[in-house]
Amino acid sequence: MSPEKPSVLFVCVHNAGRSQMAAGFLRHLGGDRVEVRSAGSIPGDRVNPVAVEAMKEAGIDIAGRQPRVLTTEAVQASDVVITMGCGDACPVFPGKRYLDWALDDPAGQGIDTVRPIRDEIERRIRTLLAELLPDTA
Repeated sequence: MSPEKPSVLFVCVHNAGRSQMAAGFLRHLGGDRVEVRSAGSIPGDRVNPVAVEAMKEAGIDIAGRQPRVLTTEAVQASDVVITMGCGDACPVFPGKRYLDWALDDPAGQGIDTVRPIRDEIERRIRTLLAELLPDTA
């Protein structure tokens, strides 16, 4: 991991909900101190509108984001890879730190169900930032 600027990749199946919310929180809270990527093993057509709404309530705009396909290059370029339900579709490379966050999928859920998922993602992002950037937490 680069001591100057760690790189984190968030991966879920559609790259439309959990990984987009996680990337949004890390961009917002980490600023330019962390490089943030997100991708999906089978990306959707658009970011989940309920996830967009939930993040907007938290003061973070992810409406302009687009689901992206997971590439080997994105994994290779990242120090930490956080999976959220993509299972064996995520390539594994030596020397990377892998975390699997078991989080409910917000797909097809209403805002009242998505809010606790959003809040848990924020909690985990704050913990991750304290590990990645201990001097600035």
